Amino acid sequence: MANLDTIAAVATPPGLGGVGIVRVSGPRVSAIAQAITGALPSPRTATYRVFRDAENGFIDEGIALYFPGPRSFTGEDVLELQGHGGPVVMDLLLERCLGLGARLAHPGEFTERAFLNGKLDLVQAEAVADLIESSTALGVRLAGRTLQGEFSRRIQALVESLIQLRIFIESALDFPEEEIDFLADSSVAEDLDRAIAMTRRVLEEAHRGQVLREGLVVVIAGAPNVGKSSLLNALSDTDAAIVTPIPGTTRDLLRQDIQIDGLPIRVVDTAGLRATEDPVEREGVRRARKQLDDADLVLLVYDAQSGPDPSIAETLPSGIPVVRIRNKIDLLDESPGILQNDSEVEISLSVATAQGLDLLHAHLKHHAGLDAGHEGIFIARRRHLDALNRGLQHLLEAQHNLEGQLGPELVAEELLLAQKMLGEITGEVTSEDLLGRIFSSFCIGK
Repeated sequence: MANLDTIAAVATPPGLGGVGIVRVSGPRVSAIAQAITGALPSPRTATYRVFRDAENGFIDEGIALYFPGPRSFTGEDVLELQGHGGPVVMDLLLERCLGLGARLAHPGEFTERAFLNGKLDLVQAEAVADLIESSTALGVRLAGRTLQGEFSRRIQALVESLIQLRIFIESALDFPEEEIDFLADSSVAEDLDRAIAMTRRVLEEAHRGQVLREGLVVVIAGAPNVGKSSLLNALSDTDAAIVTPIPGTTRDLLRQDIQIDGLPIRVVDTAGLRATEDPVEREGVRRARKQLDDADLVLLVYDAQSGPDPSIAETLPSGIPVVRIRNKIDLLDESPGILQNDSEVEISLSVATAQGLDLLHAHLKHHAGLDAGHEGIFIARRRHLDALNRGLQHLLEAQHNLEGQLGPELVAEELLLAQKMLGEITGEVTSEDLLGRIFSSFCIGK
């Protein structure tokens, strides 16, 4: 892609700092570098320079780096001016670049140019933002794995398998005189089965990556005085929630962000679920029920001495996994434990003594799919999961058409649609609207 304009932006966070960077990309880089630093620096060599204004006055002194295209981040000529990290210094340097013919970059425009110039695919471009925004060391490692192409290689392998299938099937359409009977060839069904299985594996790994990127929303629910707020405090290792023997102490939602072995979790404590005449507590119960609808997982807490209240469980939203937390086992002199079957999980623990909290931690990791280790996981986004799901549906439809012997045209069409869905992930098939939504979430200097 040939850009006729040159963009510039401050690439370091606002505020005071030891070093600040102004980044410039585009065809006017050479002229801007010579005007500000007196000469074009040698390619990829850190060079000390004095940065000067339009009257040859002093702005700052620092390091100039020149990366001629296409061997640069954006694929264009790129200049970085590394000076002292004061906001006024950075503003003066940026204004000087703008005065020399550059324009202020849009959010994410440097990375967008890297994508449009073939330096990154769309998944890798998104991984740049994910790397910057990662809140855990694990998130950094997985975003780095995506940036290095791990996710893209999985998608490309899937696309290649579909291309090979389409070549064979469409040859039956293009050369009917060869009498290719693909319906009688068992290898086609086997190859399609493998493509479906591979898509499901990538979808499962992408889901785990999406959870690691966005975290789990875990909502604590139950009757008053069963230990919900104490559980929030224990999980977050703070005294965020007020704990008293008085029922109905929690009136509003309390949120705490925690990490368990790199897994980000937002824990939400809610008002005790019960009928009440108190208008403030009634509003708290309403908000609690609304929050339950947005949960990834519900921890339904009850007192081990009195047992669960069936009426509360019956009112929980369907389709959201529930873990029953049997609290206060220390009062019954019981040991912690976990009971699990296909339909429900129950963990016996004591928040007061911390017995069994390790079981809850382990189950939260298991629910996120992290108990098997982190090998093969990459950072993913909701749009990736949506495209994979749509691609899988087209493959299943192709399988249905193949088994029903509905003709090669219908099988080939579904394979083509599946390929397009996968192409949306890496950007081989995309739209300006999608690119606008993705890159507008980036910071200005990226």
